[in-house]
Amino acid sequence: MKKQHPLKPFFSLILSTNIPRAAFIIGLAASILTTIAGLIVPLLTKQLVDGFSVSSLSFSLAAAIGAAFIIQAIVSGLSTYLLSAVGQKMVASLREQMWRKLIRLPVPFFDQTASGQTVSRVVNDTSVVKELVSNYFPQFVTGIISIVGAVAILLVMDWRMTLVMLLSVPVTMLIMIPLGRRMAKISRGLQDETAAFTGDVQQTLSEIRLMKASNAEQLEEKQGFNGIERLLQYGLKEARIFALISPLMYLIVMAVIVMIITYGGMRVASGAMTTGALVAFLLYLFQIIMPITSFAMFFTQLQKAKGATERIIEILNQPPEETRKGIVLDIANKSVRFVHVSFSYDEEEPVLKDISLEARPGEMVAFAGPSGGGKTTMFGLLERFYEPTEGEIYIGDIPIRDLSMESWRSQIGYVSQDSPMMAGTIRDNLCYGLENAEAISDDQLWKVAEMAYADQFIKEFPQGLKTEIGERGVRLSGGQRQRIAIARAFLRDPKILMMDEATASLDSQSEGIVQQALTRLMEGRTTFVIAHRLSTIVEADRIFFIEKGELTGSGTHEELIQSHELYRQFAEQQLT
Repeated sequence: MKKQHPLKPFFSLILSTNIPRAAFIIGLAASILTTIAGLIVPLLTKQLVDGFSVSSLSFSLAAAIGAAFIIQAIVSGLSTYLLSAVGQKMVASLREQMWRKLIRLPVPFFDQTASGQTVSRVVNDTSVVKELVSNYFPQFVTGIISIVGAVAILLVMDWRMTLVMLLSVPVTMLIMIPLGRRMAKISRGLQDETAAFTGDVQQTLSEIRLMKASNAEQLEEKQGFNGIERLLQYGLKEARIFALISPLMYLIVMAVIVMIITYGGMRVASGAMTTGALVAFLLYLFQIIMPITSFAMFFTQLQKAKGATERIIEILNQPPEETRKGIVLDIANKSVRFVHVSFSYDEEEPVLKDISLEARPGEMVAFAGPSGGGKTTMFGLLERFYEPTEGEIYIGDIPIRDLSMESWRSQIGYVSQDSPMMAGTIRDNLCYGLENAEAISDDQLWKVAEMAYADQFIKEFPQGLKTEIGERGVRLSGGQRQRIAIARAFLRDPKILMMDEATASLDSQSEGIVQQALTRLMEGRTTFVIAHRLSTIVEADRIFFIEKGELTGSGTHEELIQSHELYRQFAEQQLT
């Protein structure tokens, strides 16, 4: 099998961004033109110096030098803007690709990947690629042109002096290549450490209330300082490399300049070279030495971009959650069946074992049992966050895996215990995910808010439905968030309703009222309830008792009290 070139994925990724080729070509051409203009300046300077006197000062020659500088400045500015614009558009396209893929990845990906590290890939790694394309690559190309052009001109002018000057090139390369490799290794480590630190910071700040309630400031301070210290160490390693590069290059440049001036001065004294030619040599020297010093940075950035590309491609190559259209089906009045369903997050720890059950249309079905038994995983399988390891879940006679994911989820209403909210207004959260959100009138929203008994507290806010609720709804109480979640379920008008102890955060006064609202919402719908308090499910049509991933009992409340020992214990503890 033919081995793939290590940079092929990088170039494939760049081409996939559909960068504006015209702007890139024009910007690169302008950069090359700037370099060529820079090569002309020393020749004009040579003529000016060789023919210099106040009486014989050539206005046209001085004007030509001035014009060369002005053109070089204008074209350089154009080149810088175009290449920067190309880099910005390219990174925007990369981020669009990554964002489009990320929001379509299955839940297990996010179970295994820290969100902060993923954010770092989208923000930091794409910026590394942008820097290479818009800054370092043009510098590399123009540097090659500058070196080749300058050496060619110098060989024509005086090949002996050119050979003396070129002695510095292998010396420079011997120094820069190992330093560049070392820099690449350090940069890769710095990228990884930055991603890890970003993840830690994001996690801590997102759970700031837990941190403060747990008096964990000192713990987080220590962990944060450790991350900062690791970043500092990488930064100091980079600084040490730069501290070596700068003085060494200065030493080489000064040595070559002294050699050129000494040898050139001898040739000028002997008449073999003009003073203008010596000045031109010194100017060309800088046009050769400076690009060589930037090559090390280019190859370092290339290695960083290669590493960033690998991580970006790793995300882009993740299989999406939905790879086919699927069947669009109205699931109203259809039973839901679990047929020999087993599931495990990994092979060593089965979470559900051979579950078979049926929920008939319009039934209220409850899952009860000890914590960690697998009740929430049942909801995850119904929502299709996960696929069964074995067995099948059916809606009617059709496996739910054959249905369009969008069609399936649009017909399910989910009210969870923690009532997740997005930053934005109450209206934004009520309409979240609905295609016709802008067309939904305030009257419709007030109606569902009233059905969920959320209208009273919403009216107390000066902005009403336009009230900003903060990140994750932090400006609302738990009960208020719960009622908005219930109102959101009313608005979706689901065919199947899933509730994870939906009244858990409500006070005793509003719990009964909201329970009545939920009872109305459940009418004519198949309803699944996770029960932590048996008082909420005593009226369920059927209760399935799950412990340690196995279905150990089913029936009505009264039937389970008679037939299931552990359920009877739960009932005695909670209901008497």
